[in-house]
Formats: sequence, C-alpha cells, structure tokens
Amino acid sequence: MPEGVDEVEVWIPPLVTVPDVPGTLARMSSLRLVQTVTAGVEPYRPHLPDGAVLCNARGVHDAGTAEWAVGAMIAVLREFPGFVDAQRRGEWTYHHTDVLADSTVLIVGYGSIGAALESRLEGFEVEVVRVARSARDGVHAMDELPALLPEADVVVLLVPATPDTAGMVDAAFLARMKDGAVLVNAARGGIVDTDALIAELKTGRLRAALDVTAPEPLPEGHPLWSAPGLLITPHVAGSTPASGRRMLRLIRAQLQRYLAGEPLVNVITDSY
Repeated sequence: MPEGVDEVEVWIPPLVTVPDVPGTLARMSSLRLVQTVTAGVEPYRPHLPDGAVLCNARGVHDAGTAEWAVGAMIAVLREFPGFVDAQRRGEWTYHHTDVLADSTVLIVGYGSIGAALESRLEGFEVEVVRVARSARDGVHAMDELPALLPEADVVVLLVPATPDTAGMVDAAFLARMKDGAVLVNAARGGIVDTDALIAELKTGRLRAALDVTAPEPLPEGHPLWSAPGLLITPHVAGSTPASGRRMLRLIRAQLQRYLAGEPLVNVITDSY
C-alpha cells in the first residue's frame, strides 16, 4: 500500500481483484468514489465506506463479451473443439453438426451486454427471448424463466452476481432446459451449480461454454476440465483492446465529472 493512502479520494481497482478488499477500503478514510473496471462490483459493494459512491464499468465490456458469447455458442453447436482435436490427430471426421440458424436464444440478464449480444445475433436468423429482473416492453421478468427454459436452444447467462443469482442455475434449472441445449455463461461462475452442471454434461443431454467457473481459476484436475460437451475459456470475454479503449474513455470522462462536481454515471444503487 503506498504512502498517503488515507488521502485517496478516488480508487480505480485493477482488473484482478486485490487480495484484501475490506482492509484496503478501510485504510482509505478520505474515499469518495470507487470506479471499477468491471461490470461486476460484488467484491466492493459489501465493504463500501459511508460517504463513498460505487460506479461500475457498464458498457465497457459489451462488445468483447457479446462477441465472445456469439463465438462460444457457434463453436459448441458446430463442434469446433472436436474438429480441432481431429485436426491434431490428422483425422478427417466428416459429419453433420448443429447450427445456430433457426434457434431460440434466451438471454438471461438483459442489460447493456444483452442488447449488444442481440445486435450481433441479428444476422444469424435466430429468435431472441429476453429476461431481466423486472418485466418491461419486450422483456420477460425473471419469474417467467422456468416456463421459457424448455423452448430455448441456447441459454446465455449475463446476470450480475447478487444473493438472488448465486447458484440460480441449479439442477432444477438445468433439468428444464431442452435436450441438446447449450448453456453459455459469460456472467460469474457462482451463478451455476458446478456439480449439477457436470452431472448433466456427463449424461450428454446438455452442452456448455463457460468463460467463468466456480472455483476460479479452475484448478488442475478439476472435473470440469474433462467434462464432455464443454468449452472453457479463462475469463477472457471482456479482455480485449476494445475494452481497454472504452475503459480509458470512461475513466477520463468520469474523473472530469467528479472534479467538476457533476453527476456521475454507472452509479450502483440498492437496486443494482
């Protein structure tokens, strides 16, 4: 911790969470603004000092995460990982695969990333079904999810990590998904019950693509590594030059607002 940390008014935490968030925040007695570089704020929100405002990076990672989600669902449906393995073995394994066209894609957590994902799916001839915490025009409420799951060919998770979403994708959730459906998690690993997912993958009934896992990082020898029908990437969906450029623009504009005493953007409230 540098000298003068007690005088810090604005803290922009690094992408990788520091080891002791509560202790770090406790030492910043002059803190007025925490501006994260991630959309998720779960490491900071419970420990925010009185008088400090918490803002996230909403919009910064939309392009990268939406692009990853499209690529992941196509990779699983078109069986790219299996073909890569066959290429390494020098085998010509011709067969038909699934396709994204004519599918129903269910977006669970329809915010700015969900909207970015939908815009990128417009050319793929799919039906998009939107779910958010509260219903609005064209968007279903979360309590409608059980009835929507059996109709979806691809289920994309984009919800924030909150007490309400922790473990929401449990055995019952997965059981309601149709045979052959693909689960795509670009949110947080803790939203999915890992053991329940592994059990479904082992039966071959479902497939999945995960950019986040629980635990994370995924340790060597973990059963997820060898689970069939699963594509894993190491939390890289938003780790792109596009995100870096957008983050710099957001931080610069946010600091200008702070210094001018203007209203800040992306403020996290009780309603998230």
